[in-house]
Amino acid sequence: MNILVVAATEGEVGLFLELPEDQRQGASVLVTGAGMVATAYALGKRLATAHYDLLLNVGIAGSFDRSISLGEVVCIDQDTFAELGAEDGIDFLPSDQLGLGAHTFDGSCPDHPGVHGLRKCRGITVNTVHGNEAAIDRMVERMAPQTESMEGAAVFYAAQQSGIPALQVRAISNYVERRNRASWKVQHAVESLNGWLRTFFNP
Repeated sequence: MNILVVAATEGEVGLFLELPEDQRQGASVLVTGAGMVATAYALGKRLATAHYDLLLNVGIAGSFDRSISLGEVVCIDQDTFAELGAEDGIDFLPSDQLGLGAHTFDGSCPDHPGVHGLRKCRGITVNTVHGNEAAIDRMVERMAPQTESMEGAAVFYAAQQSGIPALQVRAISNYVERRNRASWKVQHAVESLNGWLRTFFNP
């Protein structure tokens, strides 16, 4: 199987890239840069000239759900462009209600043996990660997400448009709260994610 591993930064997959080549067989790695625009551009450029059997988006993420442990690896089976729509006073109108197309996309978590055993989560993709208590409360009330990233839904969208199955696997580095880097567990999350990647390609 020819798999494209898609990550926003090299730091998120650096340990995997250091593995011997025979432990990364079947994997090509695309580092897109952070955010949905950079991800969409890099993926569009790559998929215009190459075919893959699976897109595997990996990285760290924040969690709204405190039952998920920091460092836990989860599979995002649904992701939404949370800001794609319009404000109407205090109400938010998502893009599908405006006739502007879908904003929520499903991954292939239930169908792939490589993610059996991982917690399945609902994610949102944002341009601005949350760090304001009132905004967090509004987002939880509106969408009840479990995780947030800056790229996931863009990968799912590209996969849908290209007719390619997609998985999104994230390791939780922090809880979604007022910005407090002292409480983040980025290195732990990166190590957990790369350990999962090693197992995924060497079952």
